[in-house]
Amino acid sequence: GCDDDVGISFLSIHFECILSGIMSVNGKKVLHMDRNPYYGGESSSITPLEELYKRFNLPDSPPESMGRGRDWNVDLIPKFLMANGQVDCSNTDLGIFGIAGQLVKMLLYTEVTRYLDFKVVEGSFVYKGGKIYKVPSTETEALASNLMGMFEKRRFRKFLVFVANFDENDPKTFEGVDPKATTMRDVYKKFDLGQDVIDFTGHALALYRTDDYLDVPCLETINRIKLYSESLARYGKSPYLYPLYGLGELPQGFARLSAIYGGTYMLNKPVDEIVMEGGHVIGVKSEGEVARCKQLICDPSYIPDRVRKAGQVIRVICILSHPIKNTNDANSCQIIIPQNQVNRNSDIYVCMISYAHNVAAQGKYIAIVSTTVETSEPEAEIEPALELLEPIDQKFVAISDLYEPTDDGTESQIFASSSYDATTHFETTCNDIKDIYKRMTGSDFDFENMKRKQNDVFGEDEQ
Repeated sequence: GCDDDVGISFLSIHFECILSGIMSVNGKKVLHMDRNPYYGGESSSITPLEELYKRFNLPDSPPESMGRGRDWNVDLIPKFLMANGQVDCSNTDLGIFGIAGQLVKMLLYTEVTRYLDFKVVEGSFVYKGGKIYKVPSTETEALASNLMGMFEKRRFRKFLVFVANFDENDPKTFEGVDPKATTMRDVYKKFDLGQDVIDFTGHALALYRTDDYLDVPCLETINRIKLYSESLARYGKSPYLYPLYGLGELPQGFARLSAIYGGTYMLNKPVDEIVMEGGHVIGVKSEGEVARCKQLICDPSYIPDRVRKAGQVIRVICILSHPIKNTNDANSCQIIIPQNQVNRNSDIYVCMISYAHNVAAQGKYIAIVSTTVETSEPEAEIEPALELLEPIDQKFVAISDLYEPTDDGTESQIFASSSYDATTHFETTCNDIKDIYKRMTGSDFDFENMKRKQNDVFGEDEQ
């Protein structure tokens, strides 16, 4: 029966799987319930291909040209993982070798990497004037890039040298910039960078979704560009990683981690009611039984009365029989279309993976276009991205509402995650995870402390 006391209950999507693993390592008693028969909720990987056709209500079955249905694992919400230069990704295996982008850091410190294999994404590109170009992030690439004229290249090279040498603990490297006061807009002015260079620097290197960052102190932006450049210096192709067999492997890895530390998982478990008493959550009712808890983490779909709509995102899954043009026949890549290039308020993203990642039949590619909806015609908004992908064998279009919690959860002890945004990387999601962790525990997420706790369980040698 379910009539038991647990410390924390989780109602699942991908995000909650990560937190349940982390909380289990922290010694919390965890029950993880999912109304779906699979891990990961709306961010799962769909297989076989026939299931994807059914999910999008397509009248026909996949043609024979698509290959075997079970060769496909299609992410509904694709995102790449940002690494950095201290992570070893040789032989497609991350290993346990240091620090990284936020999600990779969580994977390393929770030992979830023991269940996963990764490949480096083969290229990162940016859109300008209807064409795509490799994102330059080193002095050598800046000088060779067709994105800029000769004089612009020299100015951008000076900017990259400044970023590479910048050390927030050494004022001698500031060159007159106050990292906690000087805005990024003023830093760009200092190096006399043009609008096109500002576009790809802020959106393809620093990975901002809008231009709001221009008028805040420059420290975070400089550190973001350093992370990107150091990652690229290590891997040579891009700073991004992607798991073999798709992102559906991630929640399964964290589920295994939670189980090792005593967590309980229940798939295909409907949630009838969230039980409250005196304004606080005390349990979750399912099929007549109550699992009692002191805290609850869930995605917005489980508590519609405690979230508000914050916009919409459109995602279009495109099956191709060819790599994307002008990407050097890459088997995987990211393309960012900066907002200013297409007269928008937010960027358009393209994430492409393929048979090389065991997510598609031999010779097939999966490209997913996503952006924040700004008009009443979302499909027209992503047309610049779809033009880059032609010819397209099959499209699957999804327009989803974005939700965010109406309060911080500290009173009710119900902590809701925000919906996944349109970006093709996990950095914004990880910020949300760390924010919920702090609201639940009252302290910042501490990677080193988690590592010590795992050493207590596995022993130093096994780490």
